[in-house]
Amino acid sequence: MNGAATRPGLVCCPSAWPPNRSSLHGCRAGLSRHILARCGRSGIPRPGTPAAALSNDPLARQANKTVDREREQIMADTTIHTGTVEHIDPQTLVIEANVRPSAPLTAAFVQSVRENGVLTPVLARRDAQGNILVRAGQRRTLAAREAGVSTIPVYIVDADEATAERIIQQMVENDQREALTDGDRAAAFQQLAFEGMSVTAIAKRTGTKAKEVKTALAVAENATAASAIHEHTLTLDQAAVLIEFDDDPEARAQLIDVATHDPAQFAHTAQRARDDRARAKVKADTEADLTARGFDVLDRDRGYYETDYTRLSELVTAEGDQATVEHIENAAGRAAFVRVYITGKADVTYYLRDPKAAGFRKATGSGSNSGPMTDEQKAERRTLIANNKAWASAEVVRREWLTAFLSRKTLPKDAAAVIATGLTLHRQAVSLATRDGNTLAHELLSIERGGYGEADKLAGLVEHTPGKAQQVALAVVLGAVENITSKQTWRHPSPTDRAYFTQLAAWGYGLSEVEQIVTSATDATDDPTDDYAEDYDGDAEE
Repeated sequence: MNGAATRPGLVCCPSAWPPNRSSLHGCRAGLSRHILARCGRSGIPRPGTPAAALSNDPLARQANKTVDREREQIMADTTIHTGTVEHIDPQTLVIEANVRPSAPLTAAFVQSVRENGVLTPVLARRDAQGNILVRAGQRRTLAAREAGVSTIPVYIVDADEATAERIIQQMVENDQREALTDGDRAAAFQQLAFEGMSVTAIAKRTGTKAKEVKTALAVAENATAASAIHEHTLTLDQAAVLIEFDDDPEARAQLIDVATHDPAQFAHTAQRARDDRARAKVKADTEADLTARGFDVLDRDRGYYETDYTRLSELVTAEGDQATVEHIENAAGRAAFVRVYITGKADVTYYLRDPKAAGFRKATGSGSNSGPMTDEQKAERRTLIANNKAWASAEVVRREWLTAFLSRKTLPKDAAAVIATGLTLHRQAVSLATRDGNTLAHELLSIERGGYGEADKLAGLVEHTPGKAQQVALAVVLGAVENITSKQTWRHPSPTDRAYFTQLAAWGYGLSEVEQIVTSATDATDDPTDDYAEDYDGDAEE
């Protein structure tokens, strides 16, 4: 369609123009659609109708005038008044009433403004008296005042005191912002590093902690972590954990799945993966040593009722002495099975395939008459072992969380009540911890405990920093209750245990699945049998 064939006021954009094929010249696409819709409702010929057809039709000519009026009215309704940018002393600006009743400033934000100034102009209007009223950007203005910045850019527009318009502008200015993702920040830090900036310089100029900058750079430089943080919108800390498992695709996949679907369990999943990997290494190293010494490494333990191998603990020498590892170092058919304690310590059970041929015999009264475990017993044992392993991992995460929690500048409002409850209802636990010198409380506050005869470090902290008194008191109570928890807690939770874990959850700690057993107390077992096996990271085949 060429220009001669269309009404000048309603010229369609060429197809290559940005809005779209039916947009009206000089109008946004949305506005064009609005005009076209009005034309359709009024029976007015749509833009693009041949001019010849319109010029011979009085009704059409009148319709075109109507379209012109409609278009002018719509354009007037959607006109945005332009303004000017001026650099003004923030101390002279007046903060207009704002939908945000307060604009809390962080030290990092103020430092960023001090280092870089205000980069985005604040929106303001000038009243009849000549005062400049900030409509959007009160936080930037206040930070500039506190940072001592001499001037900031101010975009001054013609506006009135209309309350509705002010509120809408302030809401839009805040709501329609999209913060940088952690992936965006990591990529940006990497670009700054490419430009030659050091970690310290990046941290200072961007108002970011140096530790966070280092983490971000590590993530950006790792292909797997950098891809995952963008693709799955992970946090910086989550992506950094993936680097630990760069050689373990299965662990990475599990961590990404947890991060995207159940982020509260991410720290617990990561710690279990670390512990499993550490135990697997201990097992592999121990088995490699045994293989080098000529032992056959068994893939499972043998029960007393099985006959293909005989346990070394059941054998004696020809002289009647208890057989030891030294006795079988060179014996034919020597074998071993390795299991690893939850604590990470290896335990080796030694066997001989043919004790008689090697010069050994069974000790009198050795062996057991018990038969193999039932499938139900094996399942229970597997659950027992798995939950004990999970508890050990959760303890690491929980105590790290407690350390970070107690380092906060402001404690929860109910902290005093928890302290009082601890000193009364849970006084036995507190008493035990106090007799031990509140060792765990020192650890949670990252304070080295003094030696024998030295002054109490916790008391010294309160004396030198009275504002820390509540943190110290809370650390003593929490450390005392935490100190009496163990792998038995999920099996036999007490009222104190339930109250403790419920309180941690209320404060924002994400309970692991095994810790949730404590608060629900529905899956706990009261069966105290087979406790010796609880510490092993092994199978349930005995």
